[in-house]
Amino acid sequence: MRPDAPLPGQAGHFSLPDRLAHIPAATYPFPHWMLDNVLEPAACEALLEWNPGDAAIAGDVGGRRETRNAYRVFVDPAARARDARLDRMAQLMDSEPMRQTFESVCKSPLDEAALRLELCLDTDGFWLEPHTDIGAKKLTLLISLSTGEDAGQWGTDLMTPQGESVARASGVFNSGVLFIPSDKTWHGFVQRPIRGTRRTLIVNFVDKNWRAVHELAFGPRMARS
Repeated sequence: MRPDAPLPGQAGHFSLPDRLAHIPAATYPFPHWMLDNVLEPAACEALLEWNPGDAAIAGDVGGRRETRNAYRVFVDPAARARDARLDRMAQLMDSEPMRQTFESVCKSPLDEAALRLELCLDTDGFWLEPHTDIGAKKLTLLISLSTGEDAGQWGTDLMTPQGESVARASGVFNSGVLFIPSDKTWHGFVQRPIRGTRRTLIVNFVDKNWRAVHELAFGPRMARS
């Protein structure tokens, strides 16, 4: 089945490449794109239904997700094999039309970059310190998938280098914020009440220096060529 062909019972097509090509970048506090309706409905349903267990739900992580590396959840080959909706989502994000759009709009070459998809589940007490994602990450897209009261307020904070939150991405369901990591892309999550579970899909493209290859949706890019 072609990646852009609908699953049985699913209408429509993946529109993100077409829409991203026509969305202007915001410039403050660093270049970024605010998106809505990022994923297809079937992908959203699969990510909402996925229950990896209580251990995967993070409260206070001390400002860093790395403190809970053993409990992090990825759309890896096993998850793709288990759920055709997750496999289709990964195939679409990794498709040449999507890659070409990311490259042409965001000006970041991804030819040797591999796709990494992480499902994050956060609860009250959670916060993230200011960080930039520089290094092996070549693209970051944070997609909000939270439901419930006040979920629209749970978006990522865009920050100054001093850690001041000066803009906040929407937390509305299936909205997202996209940026290319640099020494200016300070972001985090200012601690605030989370009534329920804050659910986020982190989409990254990472270069060949990424060592945790078990996290990748399809494995290292060069190994697949």
